[in-house]
Amino acid sequence: MSTLSHSGDRDGGLERIYVWELPVRLSHWLIAVSIVVLSVTGYYIGHPFINVPGAARDHFVMGTVRAVHLYAAWIFTAALIVRIYWWFAGNAYARWTDFIPVSARRFRSLWNSMLFYSFIRRDPDDYPGHNALAAGSYAMIFAVYVLLIVTGLVLHASEVPPGSPFHVFGALAPWFFGLPMARLIHHVAMWVVLIFVVVHLHFVLLASLIERVGTFESIFSGYKFFPRKKPR
Repeated sequence: MSTLSHSGDRDGGLERIYVWELPVRLSHWLIAVSIVVLSVTGYYIGHPFINVPGAARDHFVMGTVRAVHLYAAWIFTAALIVRIYWWFAGNAYARWTDFIPVSARRFRSLWNSMLFYSFIRRDPDDYPGHNALAAGSYAMIFAVYVLLIVTGLVLHASEVPPGSPFHVFGALAPWFFGLPMARLIHHVAMWVVLIFVVVHLHFVLLASLIERVGTFESIFSGYKFFPRKKPR
């Protein structure tokens, strides 16, 4: 599968490189939107703040919020599965080898990126995909996503009706020292993800302003722009 596209120029001296394929972009936005929905509904489930008059059964606010949370969780899980699959089926910029440094080039990228973000190196790592430092942080947050999914299934298993196939996930509760600890881990992991989102947005905007290669725009179009004279 080709990772370069020479089908367009911008300002004459730049080449257009197809970095983020459609499955990568779609899964990114599905994960992003579902994180917002899951965070809001999850916070409400843990700390209900809506007061309604009369009996709760007449309004079913908590039941509605829990249903939205559950559906968003399935979307989140499906998008994550697609993204992980694309670690093995995608182009060079989407594969797992770009997230976990296994080559000398990626180790150099890790070092250069650390120097750049420490204000020791002036120029950022000249690579169309994620630099190794950013990619490593994404790999770690993917592990947090998996933790959220597993603890969410454990908590869901404790509430499903008899005969539900999801009861099988209840057997994982001892891995987390019981339901209360699983709930705490689920809650803390949510805050870890929210902190990551803030840091992620900061560095994406910073990279867009400094590198000027279309970093922010690329998650919509899939393309970045780099000088032709520099090797890939």
